[in-house]
Amino acid sequence: MGMGKVTYIGADGASTTIDVPEGESVMRGAVYNEVEGIVGECGGGLACATCHCYVDEAWAEQLGTPPSKDERELLESASAELRPTSRLSCQIIMAPAFDGLIVHLPASQY
Repeated sequence: MGMGKVTYIGADGASTTIDVPEGESVMRGAVYNEVEGIVGECGGGLACATCHCYVDEAWAEQLGTPPSKDERELLESASAELRPTSRLSCQIIMAPAFDGLIVHLPASQY
């Protein structure tokens, strides 16, 4: 199984780049590596919005699939501002094409 790099940029501008295994979610990559700003309270069960992120503009179209109806509903209840590039990082599954992905994190998940 390959790895892909994901860069997480915090609300304060600090960035952390992590190798995330293919098939693993961007949320789990952050949680397993203690990236500040991603909580992942439900463990990736699409039951909360504490892994909200903003996909970098350069990557927004490269993800391919838009958020599902369930993901959109949870994003609407997120505490942080909803933006066109808002996603739940538990729903972004690493694939070879996502190597180099950049996501921005909101100031708060609650």
